[in-house]
Amino acid sequence: MSNTAELSTPSPQPPHEDAAHILVVDDDRRIRELIKRYLSEHGYRVSTAENAADARAALDNLTFDLLVVDVMMPGESGLELTNALRRTSNVPILMLTAKTETDDRISGLESGADDYLGKPFEPRELLLRISTILRRARAQSAREEIITLGENTFNVARGELRRGDETIRLTTREVQLMRLFAAHPGEAMSRLDLCDNEAAERSIDVQINRLRRKIEIDPRNPLYLQTVRGEGYILIPD
Repeated sequence: MSNTAELSTPSPQPPHEDAAHILVVDDDRRIRELIKRYLSEHGYRVSTAENAADARAALDNLTFDLLVVDVMMPGESGLELTNALRRTSNVPILMLTAKTETDDRISGLESGADDYLGKPFEPRELLLRISTILRRARAQSAREEIITLGENTFNVARGELRRGDETIRLTTREVQLMRLFAAHPGEAMSRLDLCDNEAAERSIDVQINRLRRKIEIDPRNPLYLQTVRGEGYILIPD
């Protein structure tokens, strides 16, 4: 921060339980606490660790949406921690460091960091970087969303239905239907919701029956793609 500047922040807002959970890893206690306070007051849930070992312990017990990691720490450095984490995890990582040379920034990004912020920095820039990384991570997660239906899985982005190692062929229209259902899991959708026009509405029942034969063990007694009397159809994933 600007000489780890005095922070001008809004009135504290208790983080919502669905707020992103951030782990701040820095051996400087003052910086840890300042970042924690600032991010908490902007609605994030924040945990802290003073070194890589503490970070690993936290990661073993909790799930985080993003890590803010200082590069220069005693023992295992932030670069080494990031390199190790990237072998098993895609958790977004923002690296902090007093080093600003190009080679150092490149080293941070090559280690697997998503972004790199030099010290001192403005608190608002930290907030902006975190927001951008989280938005990008959520978009990536949405593209890779997988819907599980018993032994079947549906990859939303690819429009691919699989049963174990077997790919179940879907028509273009069946992929469209699955994507519509996947976007509204557990919600009843009318026939008109599932088609482009009233004329096509008449064929929905036939298309649903064909789809059931591909995803249900017993299509006559569906578990996943069910009829909601008077409303339409509902997809109930595992």
